[in-house]
Amino acid sequence: MGVLYKHQIRRLTKMKKWSGGLLIVVLAMILVFRYSSIVKIEPPTQAPKQSAAEFFGNHPTTNDSVIVDSEKKGEKPYKKSHFVEVDGLDDLFASHDIFKEGSRALLVWPHMRTLLSRSDALPETAKGVKEASVAWKDLLSAIDKDKASKLNKSDNEEDKNCPFSVSTFDKIESRYENILDIPCGLIDDSSISLVGIPNGHSRSFQIQLLGSQLLGESEPPIVLHYNVSLPGDNMTQEPFVVQNTWTHELGWGKEERCPSHRSPSNLKVDGLVLCNEQAVRSSSEESLNVSRPSRDMLTNVSGGAYEGSNFPFVEGNPFTATFWVGLEGFHLTVNGRHETSFAYREKLEPWSVSKVRVAGGLDLLSALAKGLPVSEDHDLVVDVEHLRAPPTSKRRLLMLVGVFSTGNNFERRMALRRAWMQYKAVRSGDVAVRFFIGLHKNSQVNIELWREAEAYGDIQLMPFVDYYSLISLKTIAISIFGTKIHPAKYIMKTDDDAFVRIDEVISSLKGKPTKGLLYGLISFESSPDRDKGSKWFIDNREWPYAMYPPWAHGPGYIISRDIAKFIVRSHQEGDLKLFKLEDVAMGIWIQQLKYRGQEVNYVTDDRFYNAGCEANYILAHYQSPRLVLCLWEKLQKEHEAVCCE
Repeated sequence: MGVLYKHQIRRLTKMKKWSGGLLIVVLAMILVFRYSSIVKIEPPTQAPKQSAAEFFGNHPTTNDSVIVDSEKKGEKPYKKSHFVEVDGLDDLFASHDIFKEGSRALLVWPHMRTLLSRSDALPETAKGVKEASVAWKDLLSAIDKDKASKLNKSDNEEDKNCPFSVSTFDKIESRYENILDIPCGLIDDSSISLVGIPNGHSRSFQIQLLGSQLLGESEPPIVLHYNVSLPGDNMTQEPFVVQNTWTHELGWGKEERCPSHRSPSNLKVDGLVLCNEQAVRSSSEESLNVSRPSRDMLTNVSGGAYEGSNFPFVEGNPFTATFWVGLEGFHLTVNGRHETSFAYREKLEPWSVSKVRVAGGLDLLSALAKGLPVSEDHDLVVDVEHLRAPPTSKRRLLMLVGVFSTGNNFERRMALRRAWMQYKAVRSGDVAVRFFIGLHKNSQVNIELWREAEAYGDIQLMPFVDYYSLISLKTIAISIFGTKIHPAKYIMKTDDDAFVRIDEVISSLKGKPTKGLLYGLISFESSPDRDKGSKWFIDNREWPYAMYPPWAHGPGYIISRDIAKFIVRSHQEGDLKLFKLEDVAMGIWIQQLKYRGQEVNYVTDDRFYNAGCEANYILAHYQSPRLVLCLWEKLQKEHEAVCCE
């Protein structure tokens, strides 16, 4: 009996242990099933290869569905930004009569302060604000001076429009330099032609395109440094060209040498090779193969020996070199032949060029800069009333079109005003078109821009300098304008070199979703550009994932009002993730909205051409002012969407 009792006790003990283990297993299974039910809650995404939700929430191990679930419960895993002091910001928002007068160009301006003082601001924000504060004070001073001159009924002799061309050099004998002032910067297709003779002094010469020098900087930034090294006296030293940039903050950039000692590059700028290496190398090979100079060579060893060679610069030989401005970079032709191309670098764009400096062993014979931005005398524009923005009705707009433009693109804006901004829907006030423009570092450009804004009433000035890396701030500004200032059902973003068929856009929107809409040419599968030399370079800290969420190409896309409201609200709450590529940024913000559980409708249309023009277009990109006017004329006469080139 005692043995049996002990056996039963031992059995009961084992059963307790087993039942305890079973209980643990059961609890574990409940947790697994509960967690599985959470994991199955997936946002309606296009399934990127790696999750962006981790990036938004700053939780690298968090599952997307957990973020969605937590947000549905009202939790906010995002790390909020806070406000910081930014040098120059107080100057931009200081009280001035110009704000009290209710200028139509400054409607968005007061809403931008919190955006510019965020702790997670875009990297160039501090620089853009500081430089803008200097430009703004100069502009306010010019505006006050202009008012005083009008009251005194006197003409201002310093009042000069931006000229189409300049050709006068100031020679600085003490430094052996020549300086050519560029009054209002450069734009697409601007060119600078120099005629000179290399004189052999120091066996090199330099051509530099300079930006504006700020107070406290020892030298102005060098937008393009072009250094030419001539062949040696013994004709064995290889000639070469070096291109580079320089800024006060970063010093010299990464030099690009022609010919390059690295393996040949497949990179191109505007379709042109970076270096005409074949021409340079053949020049060197010819000089190395010279064993018995001819009588002509002996006459002028340093110059005549290269008369039949291909190197573009030869001591004693005159040349004509032309720098011209492309969409992607600077290009140089010498005596009519393309020699080098140089991609624009961040913060060093053609609009910022204010001077040309020539130094070293070069006798400069003449110089001409032409195709420069030209501002119109608005008092002489006969159809100014027909071009001025019509009053907006108190009811909600059908659509706001925000056009990204740069201060000195005067001609582009005038072409748009005379072309697709004449559509009936625009002139009736159902569709409002506004140019969103940052301040320029050139004071004359800002003066002309202010007069243009006052004349046409369709410009919104931004309180920062127009650097490419800051353009996504304009996207937020457009959303603010279209939700808080002039509410619109749809909001469209486009560029000042795009032709938009407003009538076709409106027609195409009929029948499409009115909420959660992104309409344009959509890229569903794209990855960040990791090439450090690229204009669109994104490092892992900015976007650590293999793929972007879906986004619409920047030349033109439309969003519904609810998306714009989400962008504005998320910015105000400090939740909006800032990103420097504005079209991709819009895709990222819409992805954030999707993670909040809202349905998003991606509608792609290949009639939005992001690189040129095709028949039956809705939008044509890269259209010069001449082509914009031509497209409008064809629509009026032929009533068909056909291209001019």
